[in-house]
Amino acid sequence: MALQGWRLCGVTVTIVIYIGGVLFLSMNNVPGSHPRRIRTERFAEFPNYRNQKHGINQKMTIRWCKELRYMQPELPAEPADAASEFNNPNISDNDDNSKTGLTALASFPGSGNTWLRYLLQQSTGILTGSIYKDYGLLKTGFPGENVCNSSVLLVKTHEWGPKAWAPFSKAILLVRDPEKAIIAEFNRQSGGHVGFASPDRYKRTKGKYWQQFVTNKLRGWELMNLNWAKNFTGNVKIVFYDDLVNNVESVLRSILDFLEFPIDEHLLKCALMRKEGIFRRKKRILSFDPYTPAMRANLEERKQYVFNVLGRTTTTTN
Repeated sequence: MALQGWRLCGVTVTIVIYIGGVLFLSMNNVPGSHPRRIRTERFAEFPNYRNQKHGINQKMTIRWCKELRYMQPELPAEPADAASEFNNPNISDNDDNSKTGLTALASFPGSGNTWLRYLLQQSTGILTGSIYKDYGLLKTGFPGENVCNSSVLLVKTHEWGPKAWAPFSKAILLVRDPEKAIIAEFNRQSGGHVGFASPDRYKRTKGKYWQQFVTNKLRGWELMNLNWAKNFTGNVKIVFYDDLVNNVESVLRSILDFLEFPIDEHLLKCALMRKEGIFRRKKRILSFDPYTPAMRANLEERKQYVFNVLGRTTTTTN
């Protein structure tokens, strides 16, 4: 009898503990019942970054040299409800405003387009636009996403061909070594603008996915650069990414001169002090070479051909 009583007591205690645990967990999962964790972005190269180890935990914001504005406020930005990479209503053939002095910042993906836009916004205080609507960029320093008229300094595009060229009277073509550009684009598709693809991504489907990616992107890299350089009827300024990296001031000055934008020495100095920003991906050394010898031979052959057409006889990759 006593044994049964102890068993009954043990069962009762177990039930009470179980119910108490369920209630405790439920209360802690009610929205608003506990403090929300603040996400801190980690970009160590950014000069305004507040590191958690210093006891400050706040979301990173860009420290601009000058408050950004539109070049022509009388041309309001009217972003489309749904942006498309190939059919943007803000750049239709009948849009006269978009054709007046509009400059394209054209590049193959992964060539440093976003970083150059950042540098130009820093050195001018004027917003840059895009034919796309990248919500990540929209929230981190590029309110001109999907704005394609002369209210912005220039307009980002990765497209080519008559329809892509139609809105523009001139263009800056940003060119990067395809080996670096293709890996940068692979990283962007997997990890965002400053993240990385995991090593396993390169080995997906026994490496066939990566191999096909390289083949397709190398062809796109060649078509993009040659079409803008040879077939665009407007004035084209070719900027090589490695020149921008190695001599930021000189290249920025030449771009501003091409844009016919007056140089503010104070702003330019500030831009150079903050040139790294948050939009350049840190270098990462993989434990393996993602390119096979055959891939590298093909990359080098196509690079030399395109660079020769663009008037580049010697290169420095970054």
